[in-house]
Amino acid sequence: MDEIKKYLACEGRVNIICAETTNLVEEARKLHELSPVATAALGRLLTIGSIMGSNLKDKDESITLQIKANGSLGKLTCVTYGTSNVKGYVENPLVDLPLKPNGKLDVGAAVGNEGFLYVMKDIGLKEPYVGVTPLVTGEIAEDFTKYFAESEQKPSVIALGVLVDSNGVKKAGGYFITLMPDATEEDISKIEKAVSEAEPISTMLEKNMSLQEIAETVTGDENLMVLLKEIKPKYECNCSKDRFLRGLATLKLKDLEEIFSTKNTIETVCEFCNKKYEITKEEAFSTRK
Repeated sequence: MDEIKKYLACEGRVNIICAETTNLVEEARKLHELSPVATAALGRLLTIGSIMGSNLKDKDESITLQIKANGSLGKLTCVTYGTSNVKGYVENPLVDLPLKPNGKLDVGAAVGNEGFLYVMKDIGLKEPYVGVTPLVTGEIAEDFTKYFAESEQKPSVIALGVLVDSNGVKKAGGYFITLMPDATEEDISKIEKAVSEAEPISTMLEKNMSLQEIAETVTGDENLMVLLKEIKPKYECNCSKDRFLRGLATLKLKDLEEIFSTKNTIETVCEFCNKKYEITKEEAFSTRK
């Protein structure tokens, strides 16, 4: 069962969120028929998205994450809500690349390291917040670490991992460590040492370590304060025919007339779940009334 758990370490001076997202990443893999490297890339983005969603205050608030870079995967998109549920897609889901010399999937090459990470937050303000940072490696965790440091002035350690085999996603998850303003140099040194000595997150999950054991390992603190809220994230698309009709309603009348100039029905496909909807000319033009 996928889950997100939150803890405080170093007597409350360090915050850590740990997530297992194996099932939701596997759901994305099956929905989009993703190649292994596409699964790893989108899985990492979905995982950090789900973690970020856990910090939203209301279930209707949302964050959209996009990576636009020079890699062969093209654009990657993830949307998360205050429930921590996520949806996402990759522009080129079938891309495959040779493994790196260490036998790992080459996510950085597939994503690309020349491009930008976009974070768009719709949290009830008049205008959505938009943060943009250049990519560092395309490995995603390092890119989000830079985003949080530069755009939100939040020093952090982020680890994301997806373990894929011939049967699909074996394990997926991540952790997100942030320092409180009163964190000491000793706390920082302790975290740095613990993280450097820890195994990759996917390896720890494969060993069936609990999220609390992982949190203890990467903070070097066995006396964590457990935050009680339990979160069960899942892959969930909230598309509907009405949503597509509302989208058509935003088009200029001449554009809508052009779309239906030679046909009475069009088919639309949701990018997030591949569900198809048939929309008639009468339905489309009823939105203009």
